Amino acid sequence: MRTVLLVAGGTGGHLFPALALREVLTARGWRVELATDPRVGAYVEGVPPEARHVVRSATISGGNPLAILRSLGTMALGLSESRRLVARLRPEVAVGFGGYPTVPPLLAAKLAGLPIAVHEQNAVLGRANRLLVRFGAQLATGFPEPGGGEKARRRTHVGNPVRSAIALRAGELYPAPAAGEPFRLLVFGGSQGARVFSDVVPDAVAALAAPERRRLRIVQQCRPEDIERTRAAYGRLGVEAELQPFFRDMPERLAAAHLVVSRAGASTVTEIAVIGRPSILVPYPHALDHDQAANAAALAAAGAAWVVPERDFTARGFANRLADLMQAPEQLAVAARAAAGQGRPDAAERLADFVESIASGRRE
Repeated sequence: MRTVLLVAGGTGGHLFPALALREVLTARGWRVELATDPRVGAYVEGVPPEARHVVRSATISGGNPLAILRSLGTMALGLSESRRLVARLRPEVAVGFGGYPTVPPLLAAKLAGLPIAVHEQNAVLGRANRLLVRFGAQLATGFPEPGGGEKARRRTHVGNPVRSAIALRAGELYPAPAAGEPFRLLVFGGSQGARVFSDVVPDAVAALAAPERRRLRIVQQCRPEDIERTRAAYGRLGVEAELQPFFRDMPERLAAAHLVVSRAGASTVTEIAVIGRPSILVPYPHALDHDQAANAAALAAAGAAWVVPERDFTARGFANRLADLMQAPEQLAVAARAAAGQGRPDAAERLADFVESIASGRRE
C-alpha cells in the first residue's frame, strides 16, 4: 500500500484541508499518516490514533534572541524525531499545510530524498511555507496568485479542500429573505469565536428599528467566557439567538444563513464560497502576514463579500449595513452567486491529483 505523510499545524485552518485530502487519498487506497503538534485536540476526530504522530516544533519570530535560540533548539529536536518517523513510515511523498510544525517533518523527508509539497490556503504565503518553498517544496495554492509564491519550482492552483459535508452542499440554492420573514444571521470568528463580535453585534442589534430586530434569528459562535453576557444582551432585546463555542453542524448553519458575519481565515472564506453565501468579513488585524486581509479582499473583489476592518466595525456602522441588506434581498442574492462562483468543491480531488503526480514523478 502506498503511503503519504501529511503534516499540519495544530489549528483548524491548517488541519481541515489536510483532513479533507486524507478522505480522498484514503478512498484511493493510500495509507495516510498525519503528523502535527499537541494542539490538535478534537480536530482530528476520525483519524486512528496509530496514524497520528506528534512532532516537536516552535514558532520562530523576531525579538528576544534567547527565545529564538530556544525555538531553534526545539526545531532541531523535532527534525531528529521527524527523521526517525520518516524512516519508520517510509512515505512516498510528504505534504505540508502550513504552520511551523510542518518544517521539521518536511525537511526530514527532503533529507531522505523524498518529494515534498506544501499547500497554501491563504492569498499570501505563510512564513513556514515560504521557507519550505525555498527548500524545494512544490506548491499547491488555494488562491490563483498568492503573494510570495513566485519562487516555487512548480505551482498549481487547486483551490482549498473542504470537508465532504461542505462539498455536498455546493451549489445549494440561496434562500433569499422575503420582506417581513425571518432573517437568519450567522456570526462566527473561527474555531474559538471572536470577542469583537460579542462586543459589537448585540449593540448593533439594539440599534436596529423594532421591525428589523423582530425578524432576526441569530446563530453566533462565542468564546466560552463571552456566552453568558452575549446571551443576556440578546435576551433583553427579545431576539432569538443560539450561542455556542463551537458548532459541529456548521455546513447546515452556513447553508441556512441569509448573511454571514465572520473573520476571514482561509477555511472560513473557502467554505462560505463553496456553499455560496454573502458575507461581511472582519479580518483579524494582528495576523503576522496579513493573510486574512488578503483573503477577504479576494472575495470582495469578486462581489461576494463586504470587508470591514476591525477598527471600523462599530455597532452603529454594522447596524446601518445590516438594516440596508435586510431590505435588499436582491443584493444579497447577487453576492451569494458571486461567492459560489469563487468556490471549488472539487479542490480536495484536485489536490490529490497533484500529490499523486508528485509521487509518480519520483518513480519515473
